[in-house]
Amino acid sequence: MKEILYKSTRSEGGYLKASEAILKGLADDGGLFVPTEIPELDVSVEALSKMTYQQVAYEVMKLYFTDFTEEELKNCIAQAYDEKFDTPEIAPLAEVDGAYYLELFHGKTIAFKDMALSILPHLLTTSAKKNNVKNEIVILTATSGDTGKAAMAGFADVKGTRIIVFYPHGGVSPIQEKQMVTQKGDNTYVVAIEGNFDQAQSGVKKIFGNKKLAEELAEKGFQFSSANSINIGRLIPQVAYYVYAYAKLYAEGKLAQNQKMNVVVPTGNFGNILAAYYAKNMGLPVDKLICASNENKVLFDFFQTGEYDKNREFILTTSPSMDILISSNLERLIYRIAGDNAEKNHELMTRLATDGKYAVTDEMKDRLSDFYGNYATEEETAQMIRETYEKTGYVMDTHTAVAACAYKKYTDETGDDTVTVIASTASPFKFTRSVMNAIDPKYDKLSDFELVDELSKIGNIKVPNAIEEIRNAEIRHNNLVRVDEMEAIVKKFLSI
Repeated sequence: MKEILYKSTRSEGGYLKASEAILKGLADDGGLFVPTEIPELDVSVEALSKMTYQQVAYEVMKLYFTDFTEEELKNCIAQAYDEKFDTPEIAPLAEVDGAYYLELFHGKTIAFKDMALSILPHLLTTSAKKNNVKNEIVILTATSGDTGKAAMAGFADVKGTRIIVFYPHGGVSPIQEKQMVTQKGDNTYVVAIEGNFDQAQSGVKKIFGNKKLAEELAEKGFQFSSANSINIGRLIPQVAYYVYAYAKLYAEGKLAQNQKMNVVVPTGNFGNILAAYYAKNMGLPVDKLICASNENKVLFDFFQTGEYDKNREFILTTSPSMDILISSNLERLIYRIAGDNAEKNHELMTRLATDGKYAVTDEMKDRLSDFYGNYATEEETAQMIRETYEKTGYVMDTHTAVAACAYKKYTDETGDDTVTVIASTASPFKFTRSVMNAIDPKYDKLSDFELVDELSKIGNIKVPNAIEEIRNAEIRHNNLVRVDEMEAIVKKFLSI
C-alpha cells in the first residue's frame, strides 16, 4: 500500500507520518495537517455493501493511516465502535420525506462528534507508543457544545492523557452544559469562558502556539495535542460514514453501481462536510456537497461570493454547534483549491488573522463547483422541525433541521432529484426545548427533563442513556474565566 505522509497547509516540507501528525494535532506554523495526496478507495462498492461499519471504517482509514499496522488499526476501531453505540449499525439511515437521514448520534453523547471522538483516544495512545512518547498527553479543546462532551467521554480515565475543555458560557444548550459539567474522570477538566466559541477556539490556538509554554510543559513531562477537528485523527474517521452510507444504499437497491448521491451537511467548523469532500475525492460517487448554515452564514456568503468575512455580528441560535464565524477546517479546502499552494494559503490565513477576511481568486472559486451553500433562519428551522413531525412523525434536532431547510431550498432552485443523504448530527434530546417549542410553543412551560419525557412520548423514541445519566448527576466542574485567563487555568490544572 502506498505510504501517505502529512504536511502543513502553511509551509512546504516537514513531512510527517500519520501517527506523528495525530500526536501533534496542529503544525508548528499554525497550519493544519493534510495528506500529501488523497488515496483512492481500493474496494468495490459491491464488497463494501456486505461489510459492517467497523469493516468499512478499516478499509477507509488504512489508506490514510499507513504507518499503523493492521492489528493496531483494527484494535482502535474495535475499541471505538462497540456497545457504546445504541444501535449495531453504528450509523443507521432513516428514510424520511424523500431523503435519507444518516443518523450520526447513536454514540455515548448523542452527537456526531462521537463518530470520531470514540476512536481518537485510541489513535493517540497508539501513536504515542509508536513514537516512544513518554510525556503525558494534554488534550486541549474548544467546543461549541458537542465536541467537549464527546472528547471527555472518549478520554475519561484513558491512561497517559488529560483533557481540558473550554466552552462559551451561555452559548451551549442546557443539556449540553449539564453533560459537560457532570463529566466523571480524574483526568477531565471543564472551563466556561466569558466569550463566544470563536474566542474559545482562538484562545486554544494561542496556547498551542506558545513555544515558551510548550517548553515549560515538556520540563514537567507534558505535551499538548488537540481533539478538535483540526486534528487529522478526527477528520479521517468521519470520511468512513459517507462511504458506509453509500454502500448501505447500494445494498438496499436505492443506488445503482456508480450512481451519484448528494450529501447535505449542517456546517460550523467545516470538518464534517470536508470529510464528505475527501470521500468524493477518493472516488465515492458523490455529486453535490450541500453546505447548510444557520444565521451565522459566513460559509453561505463565502460560497456565493468567494469572500470569507468574519467581521459581522455573532448570533446565538437554537443550533449552537454551528454558531461559528471562523470555520477552521475550511483552511484545508482553501489549500486544496489553491492547487496545494502553501504560500497562497498562508497569505489568505494571515489576511483572515489581520483583517478578518480574505477573497479567493476566480480560478480558486471555479474549483468550488462541488459545493452549494444555503442557510436557514431561526423561523425556517423551527418550521422544518414542526412540518416534518406533523407529516411523518420523525423528530429531528435543530442542526439537522437547518440541513433539511438548505436541502429544500436547493431542490426548489434546481429541481435536482438525485438520491440525497442528510447528515443528522445530533439527537433531538440534546436540544429538547428548541425542538419541542418548534413543534408546539405550549411545551415551553415544562422543565428540561419534563421536556425529555414528553419528547420520548410524542416521538415514540426511547430516552437515550446519555440523558438518563445526567438527570440527577452531581456538578463536578464549576470554572468560569475570562479569555485572557485561559492559559493560567491550564497551568493551574497541570500544577505548573
